[in-house]
Amino acid sequence: MTSAALTNLGSPERTNGRLILNDSGSGMPRLTKFLKDQADQILSECAALTRHDAESIRAVRRKASARLADTPGPQVIQLAAHLIESTGGGNRFIAYELIYYHQGALEALGPAEITLLGQGIDSWGAVDCFGCFVSGPAWRQGQTPDSLIEEWARSEDRWWRRAALVSTVPLNSKARGGSGDPERTLAVCKLLIADRDDMAVKALSWALRELSKRDPDAVRGFLDNHRSQLAPRVIREVESKLSTGRKIQKRAK
Repeated sequence: MTSAALTNLGSPERTNGRLILNDSGSGMPRLTKFLKDQADQILSECAALTRHDAESIRAVRRKASARLADTPGPQVIQLAAHLIESTGGGNRFIAYELIYYHQGALEALGPAEITLLGQGIDSWGAVDCFGCFVSGPAWRQGQTPDSLIEEWARSEDRWWRRAALVSTVPLNSKARGGSGDPERTLAVCKLLIADRDDMAVKALSWALRELSKRDPDAVRGFLDNHRSQLAPRVIREVESKLSTGRKIQKRAK
């Protein structure tokens, strides 16, 4: 997957209320005036921020979410894709949260939309927002097949491999609506068990630690069965989580 991306996938159309992609090669779709105005307002408010921390940016997103409350889900996805593409991958945080906090948009996600929105991910921050707000929730709700996540796990691109692991977090995180899914989580973890890229190792630890809150026995079994293949960092952090509830054990003073 390349960073050229959004425009190369063609223009979205609607079918049965869903946003789909065609191969017309015509680039991004032309936004309606309402969506263009919303995009301009979001970008203007972001540019005017004196602080660019998460809470300041989230405040802009909350106001946008309120304005978009009655907008059809596929149009919110279109707006989110435009925000990503028009800023060269910037504003992913706002774009992904706009979808996550709009029920219609989240329910309108399918494999094509998810792939579109993930194009160009190239940092841990971008990947983690994508996995926690877009791909993970949609996967949990059965809107994309296991095979897509497994495809990412086999990718040569480190960021897509990390995305596969991070997508398991919403399956298990109570705060993100997860109820626990050891089967799918461990299937992805197993595919990346020997990956020593730092981004994959850290994500594997995160995925297992999140599952440990739901099914500690499954995680203990996974560690026991694959100890010789796991990176020392993963073993250390996950065992600490299982025994102390913390990622890293506190040293005695």
